[in-house]
Amino acid sequence: MNLPNYFLADLPPEATLSPSLLAEACAALKHNRERYLLPHSTQSIIQVLTEVAAGWLDPENPFRKLALDHGPSQLGFSRATLARGLDDFFRQLTVENFRTLLEQELGEPRRLDDLVATEAKRDGDRAAIATGPEFLVHIAAGNIPNPTLMSMVLGLLTRSAQFVKCARGTTLLPRLFAHSLYEVQPKLAACLEVAEWRGGDTTLEAGLFAEADCVTATGGDEVLLAIRHRLPPRTRFLGYGHRVSFGFVAGDKLTPHHVRKIIAHAAADVVAWDQLGCLSPHVFYVQSGGAVSPVQFAEQLAAELARREASEPRGKLSPEAAATIASRRAIYQVRAAHSADTHLWQSPDSTVWTVVCEADGRFPISCLYRFIYVKPVRDLTELFQSADAVRGQISTVGVAVPEQRAAEITMQLARWGVTRVCPLGQMQNPPLNWRHDGRPALADLVRWTDYES
Repeated sequence: MNLPNYFLADLPPEATLSPSLLAEACAALKHNRERYLLPHSTQSIIQVLTEVAAGWLDPENPFRKLALDHGPSQLGFSRATLARGLDDFFRQLTVENFRTLLEQELGEPRRLDDLVATEAKRDGDRAAIATGPEFLVHIAAGNIPNPTLMSMVLGLLTRSAQFVKCARGTTLLPRLFAHSLYEVQPKLAACLEVAEWRGGDTTLEAGLFAEADCVTATGGDEVLLAIRHRLPPRTRFLGYGHRVSFGFVAGDKLTPHHVRKIIAHAAADVVAWDQLGCLSPHVFYVQSGGAVSPVQFAEQLAAELARREASEPRGKLSPEAAATIASRRAIYQVRAAHSADTHLWQSPDSTVWTVVCEADGRFPISCLYRFIYVKPVRDLTELFQSADAVRGQISTVGVAVPEQRAAEITMQLARWGVTRVCPLGQMQNPPLNWRHDGRPALADLVRWTDYES
């Protein structure tokens, strides 16, 4: 893969990063922001981003081709999984969606450009402008790429110089996205840097953190705590820690007319990004009493995952991950042989998918890679009791419920602490204006200035 040497991630593998090299990069980013990025209007940045997104949706786009050709070997996802994940992300980058995001987060689409008064504030002769960080550092997780791409998009909207630090071996898509931006608008891309090194390298990161006005990080809770402790007091920190998700299927939704579509949507959530994101389900809680029992639901889900493997195969696993799945399967094989309340379906001669259905309702942490649990529950009260151990750590709940009960069920989930409820089939595909972990994605980055005339 031959790309121009625009970013640190383009350096040959034998190149060594140093604190002085990073310091030069930080200085260049800040200079380029002042010269190239600040003069752009929000609308002009959106136009560039939508043009870049349209390119990525074109099958003949060279950056898309590189991603699909090299992604399976570098990132571990199959070509089909990568294609679907990239399509889901770039379809969100539209003018209308950006406007919705800006209105939701800032009240007015022009709030990043000028002092703007809302109708409510005009009577009091007040206006406000939102300003992004001068220098924004992203510490990216290595499991799935879309959150990193979204962080880069938000940083461009706030007109921030950005440094994206990726985990080892995961720069492919951020790097290609940066190059695709360079092709459309080189001056904007000059305000962006992409690099990779092993996390926790204090020699490199100390200087980077000292330059940052704001640091975002995605990863385990211990990693986030370590980063927070190393930041200067003045530096704002936005951390996105470990979260889990699950699905809920209401019994009165499981009719012969609906079940096939529900199963297809549930399988899509398991298959997306090989179940590796925080929005991926670990378990589907299925309400008993419907025309289709939880065991039948699990059996049909297993059949659907087998079909999906033919069209969207799971990526290759490390020997350690494969051994973990094999070990977990062995436990349930023993349980299924001695208990009528445990059932196991698995791909023959491989670990590419696994479905476990058991009466024990306690929330299980899946070993992922398309290993999914199905648990029967009588109602939401029993579900909340079963999942109490992970209360406060839930990101998304995908639901299949009757329309007339959807608002009521969402209210119950919200009061229990869930920050996002969506239809099954959309768990790993949040909208552009999704509030990450219940927090505003764009508004968290900005600083407000109020003007009182």
